[in-house]
Amino acid sequence: MARTGLFNLEKHFAFYGAYHSNPINIAIHTLFVWPIFFSALLILYFVPPFFNIPNFEFSLFGYDVALVWNPGFAIAFVYSVSYARLDLKAGSLAALLCIICWVASCFVAGLLGFCLAWKVVLVIQLVCWTGQFIGHGVFEKRAPALFHNLVQALIMAPFFVLLEVLMSLSGSEGFHSIVREKFEADIKAWQENKQQLLS
Repeated sequence: MARTGLFNLEKHFAFYGAYHSNPINIAIHTLFVWPIFFSALLILYFVPPFFNIPNFEFSLFGYDVALVWNPGFAIAFVYSVSYARLDLKAGSLAALLCIICWVASCFVAGLLGFCLAWKVVLVIQLVCWTGQFIGHGVFEKRAPALFHNLVQALIMAPFFVLLEVLMSLSGSEGFHSIVREKFEADIKAWQENKQQLLS
C-alpha cells in the first residue's frame, strides 16, 4: 500500500530527483553525501549527552569504543526510523548505514580526540559541500534542493543517493519510472518559469 503524507517515498524522491537529474551531479552527490552525514555525527560525538545514561563501551580492533547517547545518536536514530518507514527494504539498509556511521564516528572520535576531529570534520564538510555546489552550478545548472526545502533535502539526501545506487545495480526501472514523470514535470515547470523571468 502506498504511503501518504510525511512517509510518501514517491513524493520525496520526485522532489529530490527534480534537483538531481544530471548524471555527473548524481555521481558527485553519491560520493559526498554520506561523508557529510558521517562527519556531522563525528563532531556531534563531543556534544554532552542528553541524559545521564552510561556509555556503551566495547573493544574494536584492539581499541576501546564508547557509544555516547548524544545528539549524534538522536540524529542517526531519527534518520534510521524515517528511512525504514519510507521503504522497508531499502530503508532498512539505509537505517543500517546510519547506525554504522554513528558507531564509526564514535570509534574515530575516540581515536582522534576533539582537537584533531574538528579539523577533519571541517575539511570533509568544505570539500563535500563545495563539490555538491559545483555539481549543481556547473552540471545541474539548478540551485540545490536545500534552498527550496532545507529539512526535506537534508533528510532525503543520504537515502536518495542510496536508492540511485541500488536502482543502477539492480537495473530496475520500476520505481524510477514511476517518479520520473513527476520530477520531469517539475523540471519542465522550473525551466519555463526561468525562461519567463529571463524574457
